[in-house]
Amino acid sequence: MTYTIADYEYDLPHELIADKPLPERDQSRLLVINRSDQSISHSRFDKLAEFLRKGDVVVVNDTKVIPAKLVARRASGGFVRVLLIKHEANQPGIWQAMVSPIKRLKPEEVLHVSTASGEERPITIKAIVTADDGFKRVLVDLGPGASVFELLNEIGQAPLPPYITRDQNNSTIDRAADLKRYQTVFADAPGAVAAPTAGLHFSNQLMQDLTAQGITIVKLTLHVGPGTFKPIENSVEEHFIEAETYSVSAETADFINQAKKEGRRIIAVGTTSLRALESAGNNGHVRAVTNESTSLYIRPGHDFTIVDGLITNFHLSRSSLLILVSTFAGHDLIMRAYKEAINEKYRFYSYGDSSLII
Repeated sequence: MTYTIADYEYDLPHELIADKPLPERDQSRLLVINRSDQSISHSRFDKLAEFLRKGDVVVVNDTKVIPAKLVARRASGGFVRVLLIKHEANQPGIWQAMVSPIKRLKPEEVLHVSTASGEERPITIKAIVTADDGFKRVLVDLGPGASVFELLNEIGQAPLPPYITRDQNNSTIDRAADLKRYQTVFADAPGAVAAPTAGLHFSNQLMQDLTAQGITIVKLTLHVGPGTFKPIENSVEEHFIEAETYSVSAETADFINQAKKEGRRIIAVGTTSLRALESAGNNGHVRAVTNESTSLYIRPGHDFTIVDGLITNFHLSRSSLLILVSTFAGHDLIMRAYKEAINEKYRFYSYGDSSLII
C-alpha cells in the first residue's frame, strides 16, 4: 500500500504536549504495543522488565547533548537566537548554526553572549551559507576549538524543541534543570544538538534492575542533529534526512551479532539507536563503524534486519519519526495506538511518556 503524508496525521490537544519532565525519570507511562497479536496495553516505565525476556539486548545511544542554544546580542542592541548544529571539518572552533532572525546578519559581525555571572563573550559570524535543504545557515567562530565546550558550558542552554517554552525571568533555574534532565543518565560522547529522548526514561536503578534480570545493555553513539526532526514538506517519498555521525564499537557489534546467532532479541532504545543499527547492519550482521555518516530514512518498504523491538516516545504528526515507527510496527496499529494514547491522556513529545513496540 502506498501512503501519503496525510496518512501520518493526527490531532493532538495542546495540553498533552509535555513541557517539563516528571520528577522521576522512570515514572513515565508506558504504552505497550504488541506486533504479534496487535494488542495495546498500559503500564509504567519502571516495569519495563516485565515485557522483556532474559537474554534480550537493550541498545542505548550514549550521545551527550551539548548546550547548543545561545542567545546573542548584536551591537545594535537586538537579540538573535543561535542553535549550533555541528562544527566544520578540521575546524573545531567554527560551527554551522541556525540563526533567527538571520536577515540582517553580515560576515565578520561580532555578537556577544552572556555567562550566568553576567560576563560577556564575543562570537563572530564568519559566513552565511546555504545548507543541503536549501535554507540559509551561518558559520560561527566560537574561538579556540579546545575551549569550545568549556565556553558552551558557561553560556549555552539546553537545545529544547521550539514547542517547549521557558519563562525568561527564571532562565537560570530553567537552564540548570534542563541541562540535567534533557540528558540521559548514560550520556558520554558530546556532540548531539537534540536528546535521544527515549533514553530519558532510564534511571540508574532501572538499568541495574534490568541487568540483574539477565537483560544486557550495550551502547552505541549517534549524534542527533536537527535534520531528524525536519517536517515533511512534500511527499513521503521525496523527503530526506540530513546526515548524522554515528559509531558502533567492535565490542557492541560482536555482542549483538552473537546474540542474533543465538536468537536473542535486539531492543533499540529510540529511533536514533534503531537507525544506527540498521545503518550498520547487513543481512542480520552489524559491522563496527567509527564516525561514519548516515542519512538513513526509514519508510514503507524498509527491511529490518537487526532490530526486534523499539522503545520510543510519541512523535510529531507528519514527521519522519512517525513514519519510522509506523513502518516498524505497521501503520494501522501505530495510528490506533496513538489514538488510544491521546484518549488516555498520555504526555507527548520529548519530555513525554514512552512506548514499547515488541
